[in-house]
Amino acid sequence: MQTYQTICICGGGSLGHTVAASISHNGYHVNLLTGHPSRWSHHIEVTDCNGQLIKGEISLISNNPEEVIPSADIVLFCLPGYLIQSTLRTIAAFLRPDTEVGSVVCSSGFFWMAQHELGNGKKLFGFQRVPFISRVTQYGAKAALKGYKSLLKIGGSRNSDLQSLSAFFTQALNTPTVALSHYLEATLTNSNPILHPARIYGMLSDRTGDLYDREYLFYEEWDEKSSDILIQCDNEFQQILSKLPIHQDEIPCLLDYYESADAPSLTQKIRSIQAFKGIKMNMIPQNDGQFAVDYSNRYFTEDIPYGLLIIKSLGILLELPTPMIDKVIYWTQMKMNKSYLINGQLTGTDIKESGVLSNYQIHSITHLLNL
Repeated sequence: MQTYQTICICGGGSLGHTVAASISHNGYHVNLLTGHPSRWSHHIEVTDCNGQLIKGEISLISNNPEEVIPSADIVLFCLPGYLIQSTLRTIAAFLRPDTEVGSVVCSSGFFWMAQHELGNGKKLFGFQRVPFISRVTQYGAKAALKGYKSLLKIGGSRNSDLQSLSAFFTQALNTPTVALSHYLEATLTNSNPILHPARIYGMLSDRTGDLYDREYLFYEEWDEKSSDILIQCDNEFQQILSKLPIHQDEIPCLLDYYESADAPSLTQKIRSIQAFKGIKMNMIPQNDGQFAVDYSNRYFTEDIPYGLLIIKSLGILLELPTPMIDKVIYWTQMKMNKSYLINGQLTGTDIKESGVLSNYQIHSITHLLNL
């Protein structure tokens, strides 16, 4: 069984704060690669949903990968999709051959980005869903952990030691962690890439204009229209999964995941989740007291090009129709002033700025399965 002592976190968002604090608190050395090293304290505190204070220490903080990467047994990306490939390119020269490189978010195309930048034979792994729901309360020093998962799942490349990694993260993140049988079972998720776009489309697509009288709550005001769209998108996603030689039960449909039977019960379930309380749509206050939708927030810039478009690209590869997913993409790309999907094909002028399979010369299911 492989042992790990030093972990380098790449990225300083909410997950970077909480993961760094938890891993350090449980007895491991933590380095941090961040674009804002001067804003970080070596001492970090996270208050969890039970009122417990998790204290961690960061050994090395730098924006220079040469200072923090070579000593790392594990490099863990806590980054949005649009930063993953460039960061992989930055750290490539400083990785040891035995270092495990992983991501807390795999649905953005991490595995094919990593193979493209690091080459074949690297030890790659990633989480199926993020370990925590968290928010930064003081950048570089404090965060709030709003919810734990009961079980974490990780997938990896053929060279990755998933059993050792599962044992490590079970202890380091205080959450049971198990290994999946294929990296696609971690990559293909109906979490944020479907959940967020379906909600945005359900909440906003029938409204005229971009100004609103208040900033809407993303989950607590969830409605049945959003649930119906989410179920349709997930049904299309499940049809895609059914054509792949993976364990589909590792990626349950959202009705099962949320223990619901239909759109009304799913709506009530999502509204009731404690960890989702207080999360807003992320709108921009205007001088007249109204609010404008921020089409540059992560619900758009992350979950469309590095989420839903990847699912669409797989649907195209399998020659499967995705009518509701297409509707969501057409509407969101219009609001973002982007061009991704044209006549059902991902041939828009902005498609290069996304995680879709064709950007990484993946044009067959055989290639995809054998990464």
